Order: sequence, then structure tokens, then C-alpha cells
Amino acid sequence: MLIKNPQASRRAYPDDLRAVMNIKSAQESGIWLSHWNQINRSVTPLWDLPDAAEAFGIAQLCLKDESVRSPLGSFKALGAPVALMRLIARLWSSEAMFDPRVLINGGYSGLLEGLTVISATDGNHGKSLAAAAQAIGCRCVIVLHANVSVEREKSIAAYNAEIIRISGNYDESVEHAAHLAQTNGWHVVSDTSYEGYEAIPRDVMQGYGVIPDEVVAQLESSPSKAPFTHVFLQGGVGGLAAGIATYFWEHYGVQRPTFIVVEPQQADCLYQSAIEGYATTATGSVDSVMAGLACGEASPLAWKFLEPCVDHFMTISDDDAVKAMQTLARGTERDAPLVVGESGAAGYAGVTVLAQNPEQAREVGLTSESRVLVISTEGATAPNTYSELVGESAQSVLARQQEWLQGCAVR
Repeated sequence: MLIKNPQASRRAYPDDLRAVMNIKSAQESGIWLSHWNQINRSVTPLWDLPDAAEAFGIAQLCLKDESVRSPLGSFKALGAPVALMRLIARLWSSEAMFDPRVLINGGYSGLLEGLTVISATDGNHGKSLAAAAQAIGCRCVIVLHANVSVEREKSIAAYNAEIIRISGNYDESVEHAAHLAQTNGWHVVSDTSYEGYEAIPRDVMQGYGVIPDEVVAQLESSPSKAPFTHVFLQGGVGGLAAGIATYFWEHYGVQRPTFIVVEPQQADCLYQSAIEGYATTATGSVDSVMAGLACGEASPLAWKFLEPCVDHFMTISDDDAVKAMQTLARGTERDAPLVVGESGAAGYAGVTVLAQNPEQAREVGLTSESRVLVISTEGATAPNTYSELVGESAQSVLARQQEWLQGCAVR
């Protein structure tokens, strides 16, 4: 399903939005994160996929590969750590200024041992928060809902997080985490906002701004690649989409690319928000193979940024995402084999669906001149699930990727 957002405009990035989300803070986030040993020092690849572009009938398709951002395996490594560091700076504002380099490497652990942070998660955010809390030296509690796999639970617990299971869905886990925080004097570090809770979700979204900051630099260093005409972004609660879209909007102004948000059919909270004109809830069961996007309620803070700039919202099936994972894993003569997880494949799946529907492709302006960016937000963060869905292990795909790269070197 596809819907045009009547509220989207081509005006310059408004000052009131820039006061909350801006390029300067995104770049500062990148500097802070560069001191953490869980963030790789090199920028993540911007893969050119010419065979896919040709198949889709467009000029260019590029994929920003966040699977190699961190040993944590996803873009979430950019959000939770920055939010936690900024929370600590606010809590200890009367103290001497925290040095981010010292903080993220446990230099203030003696001061912070009494601090407890908590969050609900579908997996990747919780793992990143747990890893950051372990590095900094504070306690971390993670609330998991019924549909989070045991495999993902174990990966979070490996960072010394205390796990609490509930029987409900993601949105109920968010409510439970907020209740526990209020009862125990803990601090919620969530990537979704709700009434009276916006500062930390804002900080999380600013961390995601590292991704477009790198993309702009990669474009400038590769003049043969023109700025993108379209950017496909994963939905979820809206934080990733807001963090990336606002950066490009501020950078390119009225010449910004067309933004298209993609989410699961059964977790369509942003699609429904576009219909209603305010942040609202999904209409389906929410449970999806795209675990990171299985969110039933849009973040009101994220929606403030998405409503005026996202041009279209669309939904895809779980089968669409799995097929995209398999296609990307296979690769072609000119397209490298790529390890892309369930949620990471959503943007590519969205392009695929539109390319198969000429009427909808025309509606979003996809033509033979279009240059499209998609973001692979995760690799095989649940390796067993990845192998089952793709029919091949991530290690096997990466081995073929190395063979492909070696072949390019000799051609």
C-alpha cells in the first residue's frame, strides 16, 4: 500500500525544527562515538548496485551498509550510547564537564555505579544500550516482549543487562519499562517518545544523523555520483527516518530528495499517522519478521519531523522483506553479495515493490533518471533467523562477498 502525504512541502528546513534536530548535533554525536571501541573507525560502505538499478529501471541504486558499523551489528549502536552519555551529562550538570572519551571508556564508573537505566526493545536498541551501560559502568535493565526471540535475548544479556520478560507486545513493553522506572527511580533510555518524554528520544535520533553525515561526505568524494533523488527509509516508531531525513532536509534545503518511509503491513503506525494527520497506532497485529520495525505506535516527537517532509508512506509484506534479503545475499556480476537483516532489507524491498507497479512508481517519481538511496540498518543480528530466511549463513555470504571484491580487483 502507498499513500501520498499531503503535508509534505519543499520549503527550507524550519528554524523551530532546527532548534531541536540539526546537523551540528549530529556531527557532535559522531565525534563522541568515535571514542567508543564498539564503533568502527572507518565509515560504512556505500555500495553501488548497478544491476539492481537496471532491473528497477532507474539510473542508480546505492545501499548504505550499517551492518559493519559496529560489532553490535546495526545502526542502533549510534543512538543509545549518545543518549546515555547526554543523559549522564544532564544528571550531573553541577559536576565538572564530563569528557566523552573518558565517560564511554568507564572513567567515571565509580560515580555512576548507582545509576540504573532501562528500556524496552525489539533487540538492537536494547543490545546497544546494554553495551554502552557496560562500557560506562552503570546498571542496565531491558524489557522484552513476547515476540523477541531467545536468540536476541541472549545477545543482550551478554552485555550484563538484566532481562525482564512480559507477555504483551512492544508497546506494552514500553509502558512496563516506564512504570518500572517511575517505581524504582530508574531512567528510561528509549528511542520512542511519549507525553513528557522527548529529550532522550531526540538524542537517540541525533545519533542516527551520523549516517547521512557520512553519505554527504562520500558523495562529495565521489563526484560521479550525483545527489540522490529518492531516499527510502525504514519506519518503526520513526526515529531513524527522522534522524536521516532532517539532516538531508537541512543540508539540501528546498532541493532535498523525495523521502519514502517503508514499514510492515501489520505495523503501519506511520502510514496510519499520515492518514489521520497525527501520530497514531498501527491497525494490524504488529508482529513481523522485520523485528526492528514491529512497532504499534508512532513516536510523537519523530512525527513532528516526518509529517512536513516525508512525501510518501508505504507498507510491505514480510515476504517482500525476506525476498529482498535473499536477493541481496545472492549478488550479481556487478552487485556485491550483501548481508542484510530482516529490518535492514525494508528499503530495498520498498523499491522492488514500486518497480513492479509502474503506476505507483510514477506516483513517487521513479524514472530512468532517478538515483535512489536505501539504508541497510542491520546485518545478521539474529544469525540463526538469518540463515533460516536466506538459506545460507551470513559467514557464507560474506565469504562470497570477499571473492567478489577480489574479482573486481583483477578486472
